[in-house]
Amino acid sequence: MNTKYSDLINQTYYFPQEEFTLNKDNLQFHNIDLMKLVEKYGTPLKFTYLPQISNNINKAKSWFRKSMEKNKYEAKYYYCYCTKSSHFEFIMNEAFKNNIHIETSSAFDINIVENLLANGKINKSTYVICNGFKRDQYIENIARIINNGHKNAIPIIDNYEELDLLQEQIKGKFKIGIRIAAEEEPKFEFYTSRLGIGYKNIVNFYKKQIQENKKLELKMLHFFINTGINDNAYYWNELVKCIKVYIALKKECPTLDGLNIGGGFPIKNSLAFEYDYQYMIDEIINQIKIACDEAEVDVPNIFTEFGSFTVGESGGAIYQILYQKQQNDREKWNMIDSSFITTLPDTWAINKRFIMLAVNRWNETYERVLLGGMTCDSDDYYNSEQNMNAIYLPKYNKEKPLYIGFFNTGAYQETIGGYGGLHHCLIPQPKHILIDRDENGILATEVFSEQQTSEDVLKILGYDKK
Repeated sequence: MNTKYSDLINQTYYFPQEEFTLNKDNLQFHNIDLMKLVEKYGTPLKFTYLPQISNNINKAKSWFRKSMEKNKYEAKYYYCYCTKSSHFEFIMNEAFKNNIHIETSSAFDINIVENLLANGKINKSTYVICNGFKRDQYIENIARIINNGHKNAIPIIDNYEELDLLQEQIKGKFKIGIRIAAEEEPKFEFYTSRLGIGYKNIVNFYKKQIQENKKLELKMLHFFINTGINDNAYYWNELVKCIKVYIALKKECPTLDGLNIGGGFPIKNSLAFEYDYQYMIDEIINQIKIACDEAEVDVPNIFTEFGSFTVGESGGAIYQILYQKQQNDREKWNMIDSSFITTLPDTWAINKRFIMLAVNRWNETYERVLLGGMTCDSDDYYNSEQNMNAIYLPKYNKEKPLYIGFFNTGAYQETIGGYGGLHHCLIPQPKHILIDRDENGILATEVFSEQQTSEDVLKILGYDKK
């Protein structure tokens, strides 16, 4: 009978896959022996596999290049990294090896930009797309880098008042963009995004406040759909409306030459994940070109702001199953040595699912379980895979430790979880390691941060005032 955990995975998915393979009965991720990491560093453990960041950036750049060649699209493509997905220096250092640009969301992002400039990671020709709602500190910081000569810093106007606030502090002429307030998905709690300016108001806004203003140069129209770039009627309908606004605005504004389609590429969240990236890009580029050709306007340069797509698939977390609790005749709870609320907050906050697999003991029989975290919070659990009714893992055996991995967790989890700060029930932040390869493909690991100690926590709480 096919009763082994490896049998279950093979029957349920196509396995092995590009990044997941098996070495005897242990899981490998990008040919990294995960059990060796556990033996060396212990658990709970967070890790970042840096090469995957460059891999995904270059995949996207290749897809857009092929699509533009196929469609004879006479304009340029600019890949921007959306910093809010992960602000860490090791992420930036890897991402900016690939001749890309940057999108910011708030004031301190500009301080990061200045650090990157000072250290030669970017230069003054790098586009800095300044998104988000802007007030005092953010406005001041944007003005500072523009006044210091960063002519490709482009504040994206989110509301009417921002234009005046920026002009008060920026010396001379500067570039701007306008964000469209997209309509939300029909099932959403409200109709229109709180970000940006309504479709119907943008051309009039340009005519009244920008067209005759010699200090302003409108260069970009910005468009973003909260649910991401998906092959459904909602996305295509919003894209068509956006293109119509771009064409109407372009006819009034000769300097406009950029269309920013935002972020939203999905990342792999299950071994059954399927998404045709090349097809989606082909369709987007094709629709923009057809509409512009019909309207007899030049096609725009395309900007994207991929965040999760850039960093998500580089991250992972490994836990040990500490204990099993049989709570009734059907429910077995496997308790991990950390907290989902603390280390994978999206599983708790927005019911997000990541790829979850056993790290070891693949050749043993499996059982149906629930996964619980260490906090005394009833919501600290992870109870189902994306395409399965429950979680199945090798049977618990207190004599044979079981380790599990969550994969593609590299976006948002550290910042939402409050990296370096307090965590729910004071569960400590796990050790975090960086994994890289040299030019010969040899793996190297280093500790980025040790597991949080009681002294770290007490100091934050004010008990250690020395």
